[in-house]
Amino acid sequence: MRGDLIDDYVVVKDQAEGSRLFGKGNYGYPRSGGGLDLDLVEATFLSELGRIEVFKGNDKMSFEEVFRFSSTIIPSFDIVYMVYRDFRLGRGMVVKAESGSYDLSVFGSGKNMTNSRPMYMVRAVSERSTFDPSESLEGAIEVKERNKNLLYGVVDEEGDIVYYRMLVKDPAGKVFPNDVSGSAEGVLISDRVFVFDDNDMELFRNMGFFGSTKNGVFQLSLIEACHLVGKGRLSVHDVSGKEYDYDDLCAYGEAQQDEFDNRLMVYDDLRERGLVVKAGFKYGTHFRVYADDPDNCHARFLIHAVPYDITKMWPDISRTVRLSGGVKKEILFAMVKGNKIQYLEFEWYKPGLIPGK
Repeated sequence: MRGDLIDDYVVVKDQAEGSRLFGKGNYGYPRSGGGLDLDLVEATFLSELGRIEVFKGNDKMSFEEVFRFSSTIIPSFDIVYMVYRDFRLGRGMVVKAESGSYDLSVFGSGKNMTNSRPMYMVRAVSERSTFDPSESLEGAIEVKERNKNLLYGVVDEEGDIVYYRMLVKDPAGKVFPNDVSGSAEGVLISDRVFVFDDNDMELFRNMGFFGSTKNGVFQLSLIEACHLVGKGRLSVHDVSGKEYDYDDLCAYGEAQQDEFDNRLMVYDDLRERGLVVKAGFKYGTHFRVYADDPDNCHARFLIHAVPYDITKMWPDISRTVRLSGGVKKEILFAMVKGNKIQYLEFEWYKPGLIPGK
């Protein structure tokens, strides 16, 4: 069938042919009085399949010419087109081009414009592009309010696509030490605080599984120690006998470790949520987090504390998400903006594999 290129869209003027395209694939948008308007992504796809012939005036355009033209109109058209094509051909899902903050809207399996609303709002990006977590957080909040899912379709150098779903998370646990009384003393040595009294060790365990015993010695990380000093549960001095109040110990931690202030804010917030927080170094994150007694359950979350305005590269995100999936944990970015913390989950995702999903 024929389609005529007019500015930045293609018009199928024949009413019957336009109705077939819309009725059998939800392509385009019906025109008042008959016919169909196709956006350039749809028109390029249908040209590739040989379902329409695109004309510019009296000249028939090849698929290559349509592709080239579309690339001059739509930013990163090649990336958007590959993701669109994957949803349409690889997953049999109805897809519509979007403008503004999103590239595509996608309907659930077996759904279309006549019987439902989009399930996914999709951003199509290259693996070489930078990733802005704050933009993703804002998008995840927006689409959640619209009862949709935010997906990123990340296209690698060979044209393969990996999908990530972004979710706003509200982590919570069951460990609250409010009914445990007492305080303890610790000695600051290098970048940790050591506790030598057996009763103090037991107190910290009962309070919420703070610290750990290594090589017969009980120790607290600087983050844990600052938290406990701030709660009035721990007093700290160094080997010379110098006392460290909360501000002193926080300043010491900031001098010793990068991003200490952000990590401490997130640690405090997670503890207030009833979660048990331990070092996440072996997983490549700041924290591994338990919802209950760590002796009786596995860590549920891997959490990385990041400033709100940080940017990352997609290969870094890919490595982190793959690792968390391999150990069956949820990876969260704790986004720190002033005194506010919000949690963004990254999930490796396969859209369309579950009916209606």
